[in-house]
Amino acid sequence: MTTLRARIVYPVSSPAIEGGMAGVERGKIVALGKWDGREATDLGDVILMPGLTNAHCHLDYSVMRGAILSNRSFSHWVQRINVLKRTLSDADYLASIQSGFDELLRHGTTSVFNIESFPELMVKMPPPPIRTWWFYEMMDVRNRIHTEDVVAGALSFFEKRSGWPGGFGLSPHAPYTTSPELYRLARFCCEKYGMPFMTHLAESDEEFEMFRNARGPLHGFLKGLGRPMSDTGGLTPAAWLLADNALPDGSLLTHMNFLAEEDWPLLRGKRFSILHCPCCHEYFERGPFPLERFLREGFNVCLGTDSLASNRSLNMFAEMRCAARRHPGVAPEKILGMATVNPARAIGMGGRLGEICTGAEADLIAVPFTGRTDKIHEAILAHPGPVDWMMVGGQGKRCG
Repeated sequence: MTTLRARIVYPVSSPAIEGGMAGVERGKIVALGKWDGREATDLGDVILMPGLTNAHCHLDYSVMRGAILSNRSFSHWVQRINVLKRTLSDADYLASIQSGFDELLRHGTTSVFNIESFPELMVKMPPPPIRTWWFYEMMDVRNRIHTEDVVAGALSFFEKRSGWPGGFGLSPHAPYTTSPELYRLARFCCEKYGMPFMTHLAESDEEFEMFRNARGPLHGFLKGLGRPMSDTGGLTPAAWLLADNALPDGSLLTHMNFLAEEDWPLLRGKRFSILHCPCCHEYFERGPFPLERFLREGFNVCLGTDSLASNRSLNMFAEMRCAARRHPGVAPEKILGMATVNPARAIGMGGRLGEICTGAEADLIAVPFTGRTDKIHEAILAHPGPVDWMMVGGQGKRCG
């Protein structure tokens, strides 16, 4: 057993331990408590805490940092990113994914839920350096691919990489790009094989206007691509998806920025996780996110960065700070939970990730700390990054 000693050991799911220690053996936490004088690696004046989880990311687009100036028009952003995607080679995307991993490591992220738009690239990748849940992105708005073949191909690929750290899931892109048939098939497969399910929903005002009023820039853009628009005019995006019974229990719903009052009764009582990307929200200059209401309604809220096509960094400390700044009434410890224990619950890893407890994975980071012990949450959120020490699965990692 390797024993780690720190001024503060903060399990997140239980109170901080001053002068604490954590024992690691075979990649797991096997001991936790006050340091008892045994031989230990002394990390010094730091908070030893669980590594952070980025609950929504597109590593494919890490190369696009700064390529699209902030613009409130979502359809303009979609068109611009589609142009950029056509200029990139497989080698560009592979380098983009690697640079994204490097940035996540620098800033203390030990798990990421990544949307993979080009799963064919994965045959050329080494195992990821952190725990990665790869969500195979599916859409059929333009090319009518036989849906059974799409999902069968994804499942076949995943089976060949079962030893990678993390896991695999399916991600029908969004209601405006994915047919009800493909949504239902993805739900069936996720339920049958116990895979997580993620989708983008209620992301932009243009999506809301398209579904509710059958008009607007996104409506015109997609109609020009040949998307059938008979499903628009009447329902909100959330109501459209919920009415079609397309979402499995435990779905991960990304964004959820634009909801009507009538959407809330439809959501109430559902076991969904809400994935919020605060800095991306600012990039698009969107109005207030209903974080407080989601918390009051009992939803499991998690934080992510989205991609560098709509963000300045993949730094989860920055995302927590942004959430705290925009929602001053939410306690810092709750916001910290959105980057640790909450994503673990969302992915079915509660008690195994996002906290320090016996039996959990030894995914740990050290944050410098010399302040008062009653201010550890504020100190964690204030940390600019990078981190100097981290561990994934009991193994030390290069932090960039």
